[in-house]
Amino acid sequence: MKIFDCIAWILLVVGGLNWGAAAFNMNFVEMLFGAGTTAAQIVYGAVGLAAIWAIIRWNFCSSSCKM
Repeated sequence: MKIFDCIAWILLVVGGLNWGAAAFNMNFVEMLFGAGTTAAQIVYGAVGLAAIWAIIRWNFCSSSCKM
């Protein structure tokens, strides 16, 4: 499970940076892969799955992550 956590974390950082760049009218995913391409859709899908994974894992460990 740790490998999935690391991959999800990396994808969430990529997604967060891309959203931050959107504030300046830049989209790194589309710059790298092209707008509306299959590769770009795969990246967006992977980031979405990473978010779902993080939500599931957060609920799993939230009892030990008290703030």
